[in-house]
Amino acid sequence: MYKVALVAAMEREVRPLVKHWRAIDKDHSGRHFRFFEHEDVVAVAGGIGPEAARRAAEAVIVLYSPQTLFSVGYAGGLSSELKVGDVFRPARVIDAADCSSVLIAGGEGVLVSSATVVGASQKAKLREAFQAHAVDMEAAAVARAAQARGVEFFVVKAVSDEFDFELPSTERFVDADGHFREAGFALFVAIRPWLWPRMMRLARNGNCATRALCDELRRIVGERRSSKVLNAVDRQ
Repeated sequence: MYKVALVAAMEREVRPLVKHWRAIDKDHSGRHFRFFEHEDVVAVAGGIGPEAARRAAEAVIVLYSPQTLFSVGYAGGLSSELKVGDVFRPARVIDAADCSSVLIAGGEGVLVSSATVVGASQKAKLREAFQAHAVDMEAAAVARAAQARGVEFFVVKAVSDEFDFELPSTERFVDADGHFREAGFALFVAIRPWLWPRMMRLARNGNCATRALCDELRRIVGERRSSKVLNAVDRQ
């Protein structure tokens, strides 16, 4: 039985964590997913955006019956206090589309989920509207799937872009399944040299966020396993 399921948007967000895990392909509701399994933990990179996240969360719940579901990956900082590589575990997740929210035990601060990539000016508006500290695209959808199935829910995000960083528009390179068309985006950037410095900085930021995220996830999974062992000993 799988105790913990991790739902990310992109495989590169969790690659250092899952690179030696067993990869297995499965279908659910007519869609294809690649899962990474290791002992009692399973991870899936379901795609970018709320719909892709919802589908991936529902698939991993139905196929693996985890006790706990984590929404993991990158987030944008909305506060000057959050820097690239900082790990953020919110106490509340708000869906910007309908203002619904979910509370999470043990967290701090507010994460708002937006259906689209947001730039610096939009970050300021989200910060003011929701008193939020960070923004992502998937956590609210994963939370909704967890609530519908009665699965314990947490969020672990690593900051990949700070509050004043202007992200390039990438929506046109995300397909209907939430997959990012990297080759098409690389060609788009290649013929626009004024974007190169920003893209190099974004790549460095992403690498930093990935390392921080995976380090935190290893710690969390290790702590949960230690707790399980102690509980088993106590019951003997």
